[in-house]
Amino acid sequence: MNKKVLDKDLIRKKYEKLERNALIMMAIPLPFFALSYLYTTSSTISYQAPDLPLILDTILLTLVIVMLGIHYVNFQSSIKSARTEGRDLEDKVMRYTQATMRRLWVLFVVVFLCAGGLLIYENPGYTISFAVALVFFSLGKPTPDRIIRLLRLKGEEKEAIEALKIRAD
Repeated sequence: MNKKVLDKDLIRKKYEKLERNALIMMAIPLPFFALSYLYTTSSTISYQAPDLPLILDTILLTLVIVMLGIHYVNFQSSIKSARTEGRDLEDKVMRYTQATMRRLWVLFVVVFLCAGGLLIYENPGYTISFAVALVFFSLGKPTPDRIIRLLRLKGEEKEAIEALKIRAD
């Protein structure tokens, strides 16, 4: 019984840390993209972007799109692995946490690449890629319901994760 309580406390700590990190990683790049967007759309603000070859624009935008696609496939693969290979709830949550952090780091980098690409090349493709990255950020934010759905938890495991909805003070 005492072991169960310790596991739930450990899961809660991992979840709260993951939730905090997700919010921080979502918030940090937003001002950078916002400034890039303002520079490119404002007629009153002038910014002299460096003259880089146009091929780099194509390469960078392609890289961003590929990173968005690959991150999704890798995340789904990691979640499937957590579901099928996870020995117990703690192991499944650990695998989910690792997969989510990898996903968030990729999205974090993608948003900065979008901000830089938009600032230098003023290509609207970066704005679209940024919007897609925000959707993935939104989908990647951990919630107990998402954990239950992605890991397909049932019974006691589901109840343990649902308990995360109640904030511990």
